[in-house]
Amino acid sequence: MVQRLSDAELEIMKIVWGNQSEVTLFPYIMDALAARGRPCQKNTLIVLLSRLIGKGFLSARKIGRRNEYTTLVSEAEYQTAQTKSFLDKIYEGSVKGLVSNLITGDLMTDEEYEELKKLLERGKEQP
Repeated sequence: MVQRLSDAELEIMKIVWGNQSEVTLFPYIMDALAARGRPCQKNTLIVLLSRLIGKGFLSARKIGRRNEYTTLVSEAEYQTAQTKSFLDKIYEGSVKGLVSNLITGDLMTDEEYEELKKLLERGKEQP
């Protein structure tokens, strides 16, 4: 089971998931947080990375004086797990309830509605 992340942990994971390299270095994360307007103290980041390792989202390999971080849970896996949890908690597992709320609650643009409609139609065509 994929655990839920705090907002700060999720911010770090988005940086790691967005990195094109297979491994992510500590300075890359520090710089990316600062670029997003969320600068972080070195010790705070160390604690957050340790939590992400403990939760099974990252692995770390020490190379000399630096750590290389590798993802163990993909962004898609996390999104799927959190979406399922949200559906179960709020809509009692009903996808129809969620989509209905998105449409009737005026939470989608016309473009998003049309894209969703096309996606649903294509899904029906697949075996």
